Amino acid sequence: MMKGNEHNKLMKGALLLTLAGFISKLLSAGYRIPLQNLTGDLGFYVYQQVYPFLAIAMILALYGFPSAISKMTVDMKTQGRGLSLRNFYIPVFLLLFFMSGSVFLFLVFNAEEIAVWAGDPNLKQTYQLAAFIFLVIPFPVLMRGVFQGMQQMQPTAYSQIGEQLTRVILIIAAAVWFYLWQENIYAIGRAAVVASVTGALIGVIILLVYFIRYKPVEKQHFTIPWHYYVKSLFILGIAAALNHMVLVIIQFADTLTLIPSLQEYGLTKDEAMKTKGVFDRGQPLIQLGTVLGSSFALALMPVISDEKLKQNAQTLHGSIRSAMLISFYLAVGAAVGLITIFPETNRLLFQNDDGTGTLRILAIAVFLSSIGITAASILQGLGYMKRTAGFIAAAFFLKWIGNQTLVPLLGIDGSALATVLSLAVFAGLMLIGLKRKLPGLHLNKHVNWAALLTATTGMVLFLLGMDYLIGPIASRFGLLLYVMFISIVGAMIYLALLLRLKAFTDRQLSMLPFARVWIRIHKERDR
Repeated sequence: MMKGNEHNKLMKGALLLTLAGFISKLLSAGYRIPLQNLTGDLGFYVYQQVYPFLAIAMILALYGFPSAISKMTVDMKTQGRGLSLRNFYIPVFLLLFFMSGSVFLFLVFNAEEIAVWAGDPNLKQTYQLAAFIFLVIPFPVLMRGVFQGMQQMQPTAYSQIGEQLTRVILIIAAAVWFYLWQENIYAIGRAAVVASVTGALIGVIILLVYFIRYKPVEKQHFTIPWHYYVKSLFILGIAAALNHMVLVIIQFADTLTLIPSLQEYGLTKDEAMKTKGVFDRGQPLIQLGTVLGSSFALALMPVISDEKLKQNAQTLHGSIRSAMLISFYLAVGAAVGLITIFPETNRLLFQNDDGTGTLRILAIAVFLSSIGITAASILQGLGYMKRTAGFIAAAFFLKWIGNQTLVPLLGIDGSALATVLSLAVFAGLMLIGLKRKLPGLHLNKHVNWAALLTATTGMVLFLLGMDYLIGPIASRFGLLLYVMFISIVGAMIYLALLLRLKAFTDRQLSMLPFARVWIRIHKERDR
């Protein structure tokens, strides 16, 4: 009975973490739209130049090192060793502080070189300030890892949401202040850093409340396994972090290479900065689309493990296949729909249609990242964490080389193509890895290509027909109503056609929210 209770507790906890991550990602994508509206493309450019540094720190604090410490906590309990202050907390904290402190010192003393490398020496102070986020992360990392190892997921989930809400509110407040007082554009970057550090501190306070409540400290002495601690944090921690950094490291490559490459193409520095600001409009939309496309795989994570694959391969194959197919269909619909209505979406969200052609190319990334992240999540659950981290690192270097090769020749379109190319390789490598691990999946054979083509065509014809009938819309409020209407109806047409043409099985539909509604539509054709 105890085992069943523990399993239920683990499942509920994992789903709570998934929900918290989903909410945080929606917040992270959503606030960048008003940020761009208030600060303009140049202000948005400055924010996006510092964002990857902050995002890397947040991912290390949320997913990377806590995963390693969680495993360490479970291992210590299995070996009969308590989590003592002297033999566990202090040694692990010192190792974390050494690693994060090294990054802090590197950024502080090399901020000028990094800013020059990125093509904008004025970012020096922003990068130096950003270094301080790395001094904060050892505190939440240690507590989150211990709580997760004890199967207490609430502290991590609530601290994550509290941290993100604080950060979003402060960044929007800073953007309003910038808009009203027309401060130097680089002030928005420094304000973003302060907001992130403050958010992290709020997360620490929430975790401390739970830590004082549960008091997960035991009095026990044993020889400190330094080698085990170092190996777990460096290898497992960094690999786990990389597996959540796909879109962030693509943006990181843009941060360091795009401005110099655009200047090589022939733009002035100011033109290059504004162009990158316009290009970065695509990032929140890609993030939102990817959250939609990969969310079902993330919800499936608690039931995927190598042990369960051995115990019940057929059932697990069915669950994994369902998650991949649902992600595939949703990602195709999201990408094609976004490409079709991008002119209207661009004007609605960002007040003009600058960069629409480039952003349409970039929208292909919604499909590729959704498929790649879904496959990567499944491989992680099966224990292939280091391999997937290696594939993500390969995508980063390919994006870096692509920017330096294609942007001087094609301008900002070259960067969009480099993103698509790097994510295509990433998704391809993940699918190959999944096929080798699970040769019985046969994903290609289970895709209903006729239904997909019909549903996609029906949705696109509706969107283009509405655009032709309605014509240009001058007011932003009118545009809001129009985009909401065509987005919702277009999505309903796409899903309804998929359902009526039997693209899904009842089992796959049972994984979706409002499953009864989808199953009822699915069965209408048989009547």
